[in-house]
Amino acid sequence: MRNLEIAEIFREIARILEIKGDNVFRIRAYERAAQNIESTTEDIAEFIKRDNLTDIPGIGKDLAEKIKEFHKTGKLKFLRDLKKTIPEGLLQILNIPSVGPKTTKLLYDKLKIKSILDLELAIKKKRLDGIFGIKDKTIENIQKGIELVKKGKERMSLATAMEIAGYFTSALRKIQEVKKISVAGSLRRMKETVKDIDILIVSNHPKKIMNTFTKLPPAKRILATGETKSSVLTKDDVQVDVRVVGEKEFGAALLYFTGSKNFNVKLRQIAQRRKQKISEYGVFSVRTAKDKYLAGKTEEEIFKLLKLDYIEPELREDTGEIELASEHKLPNLIEITDIKGDLHTHSTYSDGESSIQDMAQAAIEKGYRYIAITDHSQSLRVANGMSIDDLKKKKSEIEKLNKIFKDFTILYGTEVDIDSEGNLDYNDNVLAEFDVVVAAVHTGFKQSKTQLTKRIVSACKNKHVDIIAHPTGRLWGTRDPYDLDFDEILKVAKETGTFLEINAFPNRLDLNDIHARAAKEKGVKLAIGTDSHSFEHLNGMKFGIAVARRGWLEKSDIVNTLDIENLLKIKK
Repeated sequence: MRNLEIAEIFREIARILEIKGDNVFRIRAYERAAQNIESTTEDIAEFIKRDNLTDIPGIGKDLAEKIKEFHKTGKLKFLRDLKKTIPEGLLQILNIPSVGPKTTKLLYDKLKIKSILDLELAIKKKRLDGIFGIKDKTIENIQKGIELVKKGKERMSLATAMEIAGYFTSALRKIQEVKKISVAGSLRRMKETVKDIDILIVSNHPKKIMNTFTKLPPAKRILATGETKSSVLTKDDVQVDVRVVGEKEFGAALLYFTGSKNFNVKLRQIAQRRKQKISEYGVFSVRTAKDKYLAGKTEEEIFKLLKLDYIEPELREDTGEIELASEHKLPNLIEITDIKGDLHTHSTYSDGESSIQDMAQAAIEKGYRYIAITDHSQSLRVANGMSIDDLKKKKSEIEKLNKIFKDFTILYGTEVDIDSEGNLDYNDNVLAEFDVVVAAVHTGFKQSKTQLTKRIVSACKNKHVDIIAHPTGRLWGTRDPYDLDFDEILKVAKETGTFLEINAFPNRLDLNDIHARAAKEKGVKLAIGTDSHSFEHLNGMKFGIAVARRGWLEKSDIVNTLDIENLLKIKK
């Protein structure tokens, strides 16, 4: 799928055009096109085959031709020529938080600043002082923005965001005057990365809330403080905003500040057609001279007023959920309580930190009925991959433990390496002994798209492979996904009955929500595995569930919602 690549290309074009001072409508057209392409779960190649690219909202004839050119050649002449019109480093400057295209253009026009290095030197020499529109606070924010870029902290992982938000909400919930509290924003929608943290509170004593919030230990600096809203920057440079609202408007505020932007726009359009208006303060009738309050206390009553079923926060991206809500056809999203076991974990037999018994005991405490111990195979020496002799010892230990545990099963498994040619690290006779075989790529990430796809397809076709682990190989903030023909992988996975994994480890979340939804639409079953290397990591299942819910997945789409008997029946 090249959707994300094309979306990023259109965003880059929009940024360059804005630096050049181009027509604002043209700029917005590229931004809208990027967002709509990114949100499209179907591969852009399918639209090209059907010659209906213009069916995608925001894609006209001109943009459709650009998409076709990039799809065919892997390049776009328009972008290449556009880049020649500005210094290359200006795009790097745009990555600095708080520095937009206008400031970037101003810095270049006045001081010929063409890179982040130029900008750092200019600040050091105080060359920005006195330039129109650039104040001391602006310079300070630019310096902090440069630091964030260097540290890679413009966005944080979902796990980090949940941890920070958890501290603040727990501390604020202890205040007697707090009646209700909830996170909002992209964190409530459970996006895989989060820019900042938004918290909403209902209280009749906002001053006390603000006073307590701004003095909590993680706060390094107060960014803003007011009667009902304050912002702090934590020691890890994460912005946290707290807003106090009235009980009558809490649902409306929660809906509004949860987003997404496109979702809110669509709701406003629905309200307008009903002679109503919707904002963070509530839903109001505009049929009379004075607006009449209709709803706002809860999200549920707002959805009901708009003749929509309740839409879970994870779905609120304007990718068809609103239309389905009006038709009472929304998916019944998977819940973490549906999970019966974990199918990807490690023990001290390879690179894990916990024994098989400790892993099993932790799984039992979570209410699971089984756990697969899938230690690394022999060639992955960096992860202490298991020799054939070690496998015999491991299998013997599992058999003994299974006699001890009641109503719980330890599955004898492996995470077998897929080599550069698509061969597996154990032969078929060895693989046949396992209850669960998870196959994964761990090396050769820079191979061609064709070769990487071939490796995974080859593994799918092996009669003993049950699951393809972390299929795209991405590590958040460290390694981008490798290039794959994902449609081909889905096709073969469906034909062979191979499951694809949603790897719940926080810096993986692979497959992502878009790929997970694509798999569902193609009828490919998925497994959620934590890739745990200690019993504490089993708690990461919630991150995999978040991805699954954002991917519209239901209980029936995930194989480890099955009990052990039915799970083993659908194995290859």
